[in-house]
Amino acid sequence: MERVTEIRRGTLHEQTFYEQVGGEETFRRLVHRFYEGVAEDPLLRPMYPEEDLGPAEERFTLFLIQYWGGPTTYSENRGHPRLRMRHAPFAIDRAAHDAWLRHMRVAVEELGLSEEHEHTLWNYLTYAAASMVNTAG
Repeated sequence: MERVTEIRRGTLHEQTFYEQVGGEETFRRLVHRFYEGVAEDPLLRPMYPEEDLGPAEERFTLFLIQYWGGPTTYSENRGHPRLRMRHAPFAIDRAAHDAWLRHMRVAVEELGLSEEHEHTLWNYLTYAAASMVNTAG
């Protein structure tokens, strides 16, 4: 991941990806749009046991913010991400993987990021989606 160096108040500052793409607001928009798709998806929606998707949306937002160099609120509240462990109770097959990426693709495209930033984000998301698959089919 490329970092951009800038001078702030007379000191060098390397911008994180989080800062480069617009910070918290960008990740909140991304995840909110993603969950709008999930809410209507007959395959994915049952994987979220809470009636209100708001808490899941908040957890995912905080995770992505932390992952990309923003505040560490996610770990402060929930500890280590342990993504595979947290997703283990759910049967995640190729169809769920594809549905997840379909909703995420819409959300990413609506951000209007630079080609480089979109590519970096999308590469991570496709890797993460693939690593969550835990069921054949």
